[in-house]
Amino acid sequence: MIPQIHIADYSYTLPDERVAKYPLPQRDASKLLVFERGAISEAAFARLPDLLPTGTLLVFNNTKVIRARIIFRRSTGAAIEVFCLAPCAPDSYVLSLGAKEECSWVCTVGNLKRWKEENLLLPFTHNGRSYTLSAKKLSVANGEATVRFSWDNPQLTFAEVLEAAGVLPIPPYLHRPTELADYERYQTIYSKHEGSVAAPTAGLHFTPSVLNDLKRKGIDTAEVTLHVGAGTFKPVKTSAIQDHEMHTEHFEVSLEALMQLRRRLGKIVAVGTTSARCLESIYFMGLSLLTKNILQRNIGQWTPYENSDKVAPATVIDSLITYLKDKGLRSISASTQILIAPPYHFRIIQGMVTNFHQPQSTLLLLVAAMAGDRWKEIYRYALEHDFRFLSYGDSSLIMGR
Repeated sequence: MIPQIHIADYSYTLPDERVAKYPLPQRDASKLLVFERGAISEAAFARLPDLLPTGTLLVFNNTKVIRARIIFRRSTGAAIEVFCLAPCAPDSYVLSLGAKEECSWVCTVGNLKRWKEENLLLPFTHNGRSYTLSAKKLSVANGEATVRFSWDNPQLTFAEVLEAAGVLPIPPYLHRPTELADYERYQTIYSKHEGSVAAPTAGLHFTPSVLNDLKRKGIDTAEVTLHVGAGTFKPVKTSAIQDHEMHTEHFEVSLEALMQLRRRLGKIVAVGTTSARCLESIYFMGLSLLTKNILQRNIGQWTPYENSDKVAPATVIDSLITYLKDKGLRSISASTQILIAPPYHFRIIQGMVTNFHQPQSTLLLLVAAMAGDRWKEIYRYALEHDFRFLSYGDSSLIMGR
Protein backbone atom coordinates (compact mmCIF):
# COMPACT_ATOMS: atom_id res chain seq x y z
CA MET A 1 0.00 0.00 0.00
CA ILE A 2 1.34 3.45 -0.94
CA PRO A 3 2.33 5.30 2.25
CA GLN A 4 -0.03 8.07 3.33
CA ILE A 5 2.40 10.69 4.54
CA HIS A 6 2.02 14.42 5.08
CA ILE A 7 5.42 15.94 4.43
CA ALA A 8 4.77 18.65 7.02
CA ASP A 9 5.15 15.90 9.66
CA TYR A 10 8.79 15.54 8.61
CA SER A 11 9.93 19.06 9.27
CA TYR A 12 12.21 20.76 11.77
CA THR A 13 13.79 24.21 12.07
CA LEU A 14 17.25 24.35 10.50
CA PRO A 15 18.97 27.70 11.11
CA ASP A 16 21.24 28.74 8.23
CA GLU A 17 24.22 28.98 10.57
CA ARG A 18 23.95 25.23 11.22
CA VAL A 19 24.50 24.44 7.53
CA ALA A 20 28.18 23.67 6.96
CA LYS A 21 29.28 25.93 4.12
CA TYR A 22 32.78 24.44 3.99
CA PRO A 23 34.31 21.07 4.93
CA LEU A 24 36.49 20.64 8.00
CA PRO A 25 40.27 20.68 7.37
CA GLN A 26 40.43 16.96 8.23
CA ARG A 27 37.75 14.66 6.77
CA ASP A 28 37.50 12.24 9.69
CA ALA A 29 37.54 15.00 12.34
CA SER A 30 33.79 15.36 11.89
CA LYS A 31 31.40 14.33 14.65
CA LEU A 32 29.41 11.10 14.53
CA LEU A 33 26.00 10.70 16.14
CA VAL A 34 25.31 7.07 17.01
CA PHE A 35 21.76 5.69 17.24
CA GLU A 36 21.77 2.06 18.28
CA ARG A 37 19.34 -0.03 20.35
CA GLY A 38 17.28 3.09 20.85
CA ALA A 39 20.11 5.03 22.51
CA ILE A 40 21.76 8.20 21.21
CA SER A 41 25.42 9.01 21.77
CA GLU A 42 28.24 10.74 19.91
CA ALA A 43 31.85 10.16 18.98
CA ALA A 44 34.50 11.35 16.56
CA PHE A 45 33.95 9.92 13.07
CA ALA A 46 37.46 8.42 13.18
CA ARG A 47 36.09 5.98 15.79
CA LEU A 48 33.54 4.47 13.39
CA PRO A 49 35.50 1.18 12.99
CA ASP A 50 35.27 0.61 16.77
CA LEU A 51 31.52 1.22 16.76
CA LEU A 52 30.61 -1.32 14.07
CA PRO A 53 30.15 -4.96 15.05
CA THR A 54 32.84 -7.34 13.81
CA GLY A 55 31.57 -9.04 10.69
CA THR A 56 29.78 -5.96 9.35
CA LEU A 57 29.85 -5.40 5.59
CA LEU A 58 30.10 -1.68 4.86
CA VAL A 59 28.86 -0.81 1.36
CA PHE A 60 30.16 2.29 -0.42
CA ASN A 61 28.91 4.15 -3.48
CA ASN A 62 32.01 4.65 -5.66
CA THR A 63 30.49 7.15 -8.08
CA LYS A 64 32.53 10.22 -9.05
CA VAL A 65 31.14 13.72 -9.48
CA ILE A 66 31.62 15.17 -12.96
CA ARG A 67 32.11 18.82 -13.82
CA ALA A 68 28.53 19.00 -15.00
CA ARG A 69 28.08 22.79 -15.05
CA ILE A 70 29.12 24.41 -18.33
CA ILE A 71 28.91 28.19 -18.44
CA PHE A 72 28.61 29.62 -21.94
CA ARG A 73 28.46 33.33 -22.78
CA ARG A 74 26.49 34.94 -25.56
CA SER A 75 28.02 37.65 -27.71
CA THR A 76 26.14 40.14 -25.49
CA GLY A 77 28.01 38.82 -22.44
CA ALA A 78 24.95 37.15 -20.89
CA ALA A 79 25.77 33.85 -19.18
CA ILE A 80 23.87 30.69 -20.08
CA GLU A 81 24.54 27.81 -17.72
CA VAL A 82 24.02 24.31 -19.11
CA PHE A 83 23.84 21.67 -16.37
CA CYS A 84 24.25 18.10 -17.61
CA LEU A 85 21.78 15.78 -15.89
CA ALA A 86 21.79 12.49 -17.79
CA PRO A 87 23.10 11.15 -21.11
CA CYS A 88 20.65 10.36 -23.89
CA ALA A 89 22.75 9.69 -27.02
CA PRO A 90 24.47 7.44 -26.19
CA ASP A 91 22.24 6.82 -23.16
CA SER A 92 24.96 5.03 -21.18
CA TYR A 93 27.13 7.05 -18.80
CA VAL A 94 30.21 5.05 -19.77
CA LEU A 95 29.59 5.40 -23.51
CA SER A 96 28.55 9.04 -23.36
CA LEU A 97 31.46 10.19 -21.19
CA GLY A 98 33.74 8.16 -23.43
CA ALA A 99 32.21 9.59 -26.62
CA LYS A 100 34.41 11.46 -29.08
CA GLU A 101 33.37 14.40 -31.27
CA GLU A 102 29.75 14.57 -30.04
CA CYS A 103 27.10 13.34 -27.61
CA SER A 104 23.70 14.49 -26.29
CA TRP A 105 22.51 15.04 -22.72
CA VAL A 106 19.34 16.07 -20.94
CA CYS A 107 20.16 19.35 -19.22
CA THR A 108 18.73 22.15 -17.20
CA VAL A 109 19.54 25.54 -18.69
CA GLY A 110 19.84 28.80 -16.82
CA ASN A 111 18.64 31.77 -18.91
CA LEU A 112 17.03 29.36 -21.36
CA LYS A 113 14.92 32.11 -22.94
CA ARG A 114 18.08 33.99 -23.88
CA TRP A 115 19.44 31.05 -25.86
CA LYS A 116 18.76 32.60 -29.26
CA GLU A 117 21.77 31.43 -31.23
CA GLU A 118 21.70 28.04 -32.92
CA ASN A 119 24.96 27.11 -31.19
CA LEU A 120 26.65 28.27 -28.02
CA LEU A 121 30.43 28.26 -28.13
CA LEU A 122 32.94 27.91 -25.29
CA PRO A 123 36.72 28.06 -25.83
CA PHE A 124 38.70 25.73 -23.56
CA THR A 125 42.29 24.56 -23.13
CA HIS A 126 43.53 20.97 -22.92
CA ASN A 127 47.24 20.14 -22.53
CA GLY A 128 48.15 23.67 -23.50
CA ARG A 129 46.17 23.71 -26.75
CA SER A 130 42.95 25.63 -27.44
CA TYR A 131 39.71 24.05 -28.61
CA THR A 132 36.03 24.95 -28.77
CA LEU A 133 32.99 23.23 -27.25
CA SER A 134 29.71 23.76 -29.09
CA ALA A 135 26.20 23.23 -27.68
CA LYS A 136 23.06 22.96 -29.80
CA LYS A 137 19.59 22.94 -28.26
CA LEU A 138 17.62 20.09 -29.83
CA SER A 139 14.36 20.21 -27.85
CA VAL A 140 12.77 21.45 -24.65
CA ALA A 141 10.25 19.54 -22.52
CA ASN A 142 9.14 19.83 -18.89
CA GLY A 143 11.69 22.55 -18.20
CA GLU A 144 14.63 20.46 -19.41
CA ALA A 145 16.51 20.70 -22.70
CA THR A 146 18.10 18.03 -24.83
CA VAL A 147 21.48 19.43 -25.85
CA ARG A 148 23.95 18.08 -28.39
CA PHE A 149 27.58 18.81 -27.56
CA SER A 150 30.36 18.69 -30.12
CA TRP A 151 34.02 19.67 -30.01
CA ASP A 152 36.83 20.14 -32.48
CA ASN A 153 39.30 17.51 -31.29
CA PRO A 154 38.27 13.96 -32.23
CA GLN A 155 40.83 12.54 -29.80
CA LEU A 156 39.19 14.00 -26.71
CA THR A 157 36.42 12.18 -24.83
CA PHE A 158 33.48 14.10 -23.42
CA ALA A 159 34.81 13.34 -19.92
CA GLU A 160 38.05 15.10 -20.84
CA VAL A 161 36.10 18.01 -22.32
CA LEU A 162 34.09 18.39 -19.10
CA GLU A 163 37.25 18.18 -17.04
CA ALA A 164 38.70 21.08 -19.04
CA ALA A 165 35.59 23.20 -19.69
CA GLY A 166 33.13 22.37 -16.91
CA VAL A 167 32.65 23.43 -13.30
CA LEU A 168 32.16 21.01 -10.41
CA PRO A 169 28.59 21.46 -9.10
CA ILE A 170 28.20 21.95 -5.36
CA PRO A 171 24.86 21.96 -3.52
CA PRO A 172 22.71 25.06 -4.16
CA TYR A 173 22.05 25.55 -0.44
CA LEU A 174 25.73 26.44 0.11
CA HIS A 175 24.96 29.77 -1.57
CA ARG A 176 28.49 30.22 -2.87
CA PRO A 177 30.45 29.52 -6.05
CA THR A 178 32.60 26.44 -6.45
CA GLU A 179 36.08 27.00 -5.03
CA LEU A 180 39.37 25.27 -5.74
CA ALA A 181 39.21 23.16 -2.56
CA ASP A 182 35.82 21.74 -3.58
CA TYR A 183 37.39 19.86 -6.50
CA GLU A 184 39.09 17.59 -3.97
CA ARG A 185 36.78 17.72 -0.96
CA TYR A 186 33.49 17.23 -2.81
CA GLN A 187 34.72 13.81 -3.96
CA THR A 188 35.11 10.70 -1.83
CA ILE A 189 38.63 9.31 -1.68
CA TYR A 190 37.36 6.07 -3.27
CA SER A 191 35.43 7.64 -6.17
CA LYS A 192 35.99 5.76 -9.43
CA HIS A 193 33.14 5.83 -11.94
CA GLU A 194 32.18 9.23 -13.36
CA GLY A 195 28.53 10.15 -13.65
CA SER A 196 27.19 11.96 -10.58
CA VAL A 197 26.21 15.61 -10.41
CA ALA A 198 26.17 15.48 -6.60
CA ALA A 199 28.48 13.67 -4.20
CA PRO A 200 27.43 10.71 -2.05
CA THR A 201 28.23 12.90 0.93
CA ALA A 202 28.16 10.24 3.65
CA GLY A 203 31.43 9.02 2.16
CA LEU A 204 33.21 12.37 2.40
CA HIS A 205 34.28 11.61 6.00
CA PHE A 206 36.33 8.52 5.12
CA THR A 207 40.14 8.71 5.07
CA PRO A 208 42.82 6.12 4.30
CA SER A 209 43.33 5.84 8.07
CA VAL A 210 39.67 4.99 8.70
CA LEU A 211 39.65 2.45 5.86
CA ASN A 212 42.77 0.80 7.28
CA ASP A 213 41.18 0.67 10.74
CA LEU A 214 38.11 -1.03 9.24
CA LYS A 215 40.35 -3.77 7.85
CA ARG A 216 42.12 -4.21 11.18
CA LYS A 217 38.75 -4.53 12.91
CA GLY A 218 37.70 -7.28 10.49
CA ILE A 219 35.05 -5.18 8.79
CA ASP A 220 34.78 -5.92 5.08
CA THR A 221 33.81 -3.36 2.46
CA ALA A 222 31.99 -3.63 -0.85
CA GLU A 223 31.25 -1.11 -3.57
CA VAL A 224 28.26 -0.35 -5.75
CA THR A 225 27.79 2.50 -8.22
CA LEU A 226 24.79 4.79 -8.19
CA HIS A 227 25.09 8.04 -10.14
CA VAL A 228 23.55 10.72 -7.97
CA GLY A 229 21.26 13.05 -9.90
CA ALA A 230 20.29 16.66 -9.24
CA GLY A 231 16.92 15.30 -8.13
CA THR A 232 18.54 14.48 -4.79
CA PHE A 233 18.05 18.20 -4.01
CA LYS A 234 14.52 18.25 -5.37
CA PRO A 235 12.19 19.49 -2.62
CA VAL A 236 8.90 17.79 -1.89
CA LYS A 237 6.42 20.44 -3.01
CA THR A 238 3.27 18.40 -2.47
CA SER A 239 1.59 18.19 0.92
CA ALA A 240 1.04 14.44 0.52
CA ILE A 241 4.00 12.25 -0.39
CA GLN A 242 1.88 10.08 -2.70
CA ASP A 243 1.65 13.09 -5.07
CA HIS A 244 5.44 13.56 -5.24
CA GLU A 245 7.34 12.22 -8.26
CA MET A 246 10.63 10.67 -7.25
CA HIS A 247 13.71 11.26 -9.42
CA THR A 248 15.42 8.44 -11.33
CA GLU A 249 19.02 7.39 -10.71
CA HIS A 250 21.13 4.79 -12.53
CA PHE A 251 23.11 2.13 -10.72
CA GLU A 252 25.39 -0.83 -11.35
CA VAL A 253 26.23 -3.77 -9.11
CA SER A 254 28.98 -6.29 -9.76
CA LEU A 255 28.80 -10.04 -9.35
CA GLU A 256 31.54 -9.76 -6.73
CA ALA A 257 29.47 -7.27 -4.70
CA LEU A 258 26.41 -9.53 -4.89
CA MET A 259 28.44 -12.44 -3.57
CA GLN A 260 29.74 -10.28 -0.71
CA LEU A 261 26.17 -9.26 0.12
CA ARG A 262 25.07 -12.89 0.11
CA ARG A 263 27.78 -13.86 2.58
CA ARG A 264 27.02 -11.02 4.99
CA LEU A 265 23.22 -10.77 4.90
CA GLY A 266 21.99 -9.55 8.28
CA LYS A 267 25.16 -7.51 8.89
CA ILE A 268 25.04 -4.93 6.07
CA VAL A 269 25.47 -1.20 6.66
CA ALA A 270 25.09 1.23 3.77
CA VAL A 271 27.33 4.28 3.51
CA GLY A 272 24.82 6.93 2.51
CA THR A 273 21.25 7.12 1.32
CA THR A 274 22.40 6.48 -2.26
CA SER A 275 23.97 3.14 -1.31
CA ALA A 276 20.83 2.31 0.68
CA ARG A 277 18.55 3.05 -2.30
CA CYS A 278 20.77 0.97 -4.56
CA LEU A 279 20.90 -2.04 -2.22
CA GLU A 280 17.18 -2.04 -1.55
CA SER A 281 16.48 -1.72 -5.29
CA ILE A 282 18.57 -4.84 -5.88
CA TYR A 283 16.05 -6.82 -3.83
CA PHE A 284 13.14 -5.85 -6.07
CA MET A 285 15.15 -6.43 -9.23
CA GLY A 286 15.86 -9.96 -8.07
CA LEU A 287 12.29 -10.45 -6.86
CA SER A 288 10.96 -9.75 -10.36
CA LEU A 289 13.37 -12.35 -11.71
CA LEU A 290 12.08 -14.93 -9.25
CA THR A 291 8.37 -14.24 -9.43
CA LYS A 292 7.93 -13.08 -13.03
CA ASN A 293 11.00 -14.54 -14.72
CA ILE A 294 11.72 -11.00 -15.89
CA LEU A 295 14.70 -8.91 -14.83
CA GLN A 296 13.11 -5.58 -13.96
CA ARG A 297 15.65 -2.91 -14.87
CA ASN A 298 13.65 0.09 -13.72
CA ILE A 299 12.49 -0.06 -10.11
CA GLY A 300 9.44 2.15 -9.77
CA GLN A 301 8.76 4.64 -7.04
CA TRP A 302 6.04 2.54 -5.42
CA THR A 303 7.38 -0.94 -6.25
CA PRO A 304 8.10 -1.83 -2.58
CA TYR A 305 4.57 -0.97 -1.56
CA GLU A 306 2.91 -2.87 -4.39
CA ASN A 307 4.61 -6.15 -3.41
CA SER A 308 3.40 -8.31 -0.57
CA ASP A 309 6.67 -10.20 -0.86
CA LYS A 310 7.77 -12.80 1.64
CA VAL A 311 10.79 -14.04 -0.27
CA ALA A 312 13.96 -14.21 1.79
CA PRO A 313 16.72 -11.80 0.73
CA ALA A 314 19.14 -14.74 0.42
CA THR A 315 16.88 -16.38 -2.17
CA VAL A 316 16.59 -13.12 -4.10
CA ILE A 317 20.36 -12.47 -4.13
CA ASP A 318 20.99 -16.07 -5.17
CA SER A 319 18.71 -15.59 -8.17
CA LEU A 320 20.72 -12.56 -9.34
CA ILE A 321 24.03 -14.34 -8.83
CA THR A 322 22.78 -17.32 -10.85
CA TYR A 323 21.46 -15.02 -13.58
CA LEU A 324 24.83 -13.25 -13.97
CA LYS A 325 26.80 -16.49 -13.96
CA ASP A 326 24.49 -18.11 -16.51
CA LYS A 327 24.78 -15.06 -18.79
CA GLY A 328 28.53 -14.77 -18.31
CA LEU A 329 28.13 -11.22 -16.97
CA ARG A 330 30.34 -9.49 -14.42
CA SER A 331 27.80 -6.83 -13.42
CA ILE A 332 24.23 -5.71 -13.83
CA SER A 333 22.92 -2.19 -14.42
CA ALA A 334 19.47 -0.68 -13.90
CA SER A 335 17.71 2.47 -12.73
CA THR A 336 15.62 3.22 -9.68
CA GLN A 337 12.95 5.65 -8.57
CA ILE A 338 12.45 3.88 -5.28
CA LEU A 339 11.06 6.07 -2.51
CA ILE A 340 11.90 4.73 0.93
CA ALA A 341 9.58 6.16 3.55
CA PRO A 342 7.76 4.91 6.67
CA PRO A 343 6.55 2.20 7.06
CA TYR A 344 9.11 0.75 4.62
CA HIS A 345 10.60 -2.59 5.66
CA PHE A 346 14.31 -2.86 4.79
CA ARG A 347 15.22 -6.09 3.04
CA ILE A 348 19.00 -5.80 2.60
CA ILE A 349 20.47 -3.28 5.04
CA GLN A 350 20.43 -3.19 8.83
CA GLY A 351 21.86 0.29 9.24
CA MET A 352 23.46 3.22 7.48
CA VAL A 353 25.99 5.99 7.80
CA THR A 354 24.47 9.26 6.67
CA ASN A 355 24.72 13.03 7.07
CA PHE A 356 21.92 15.25 8.39
CA HIS A 357 19.34 16.12 5.75
CA GLN A 358 17.05 18.98 4.89
CA PRO A 359 13.58 19.24 6.42
CA GLN A 360 10.71 17.86 4.34
CA SER A 361 13.06 15.95 2.02
CA THR A 362 12.87 12.40 0.70
CA LEU A 363 16.27 11.78 2.32
CA LEU A 364 14.81 12.59 5.73
CA LEU A 365 11.95 10.18 4.97
CA LEU A 366 14.55 7.46 4.36
CA VAL A 367 16.15 8.19 7.74
CA ALA A 368 12.71 8.00 9.35
CA ALA A 369 12.10 4.64 7.71
CA MET A 370 15.23 3.34 9.45
CA ALA A 371 14.87 5.11 12.83
CA GLY A 372 11.07 5.37 13.10
CA ASP A 373 9.65 8.32 15.01
CA ARG A 374 12.96 8.49 16.90
CA TRP A 375 14.29 10.54 13.96
CA LYS A 376 12.89 13.59 15.76
CA GLU A 377 15.02 12.86 18.84
CA ILE A 378 18.07 12.24 16.66
CA TYR A 379 17.73 15.58 14.90
CA ARG A 380 16.88 17.41 18.13
CA TYR A 381 20.03 15.97 19.71
CA ALA A 382 22.12 17.02 16.70
CA LEU A 383 20.76 20.58 16.83
CA GLU A 384 21.28 20.87 20.58
CA HIS A 385 24.83 19.43 20.47
CA ASP A 386 26.31 21.61 17.74
CA PHE A 387 26.35 19.09 14.89
CA ARG A 388 26.93 20.57 11.45
CA PHE A 389 24.26 19.84 8.83
CA LEU A 390 23.95 18.84 5.14
CA SER A 391 26.62 17.91 2.59
CA TYR A 392 29.73 19.26 4.30
CA GLY A 393 28.35 18.63 7.77
CA ASP A 394 28.76 15.91 10.39
CA SER A 395 27.61 12.30 10.16
CA SER A 396 25.48 9.72 11.90
CA LEU A 397 25.42 5.95 12.29
CA ILE A 398 21.81 4.80 12.42
CA MET A 399 21.16 1.17 13.17
CA GLY A 400 17.69 -0.29 12.72
CA ARG A 401 15.18 -0.06 15.53
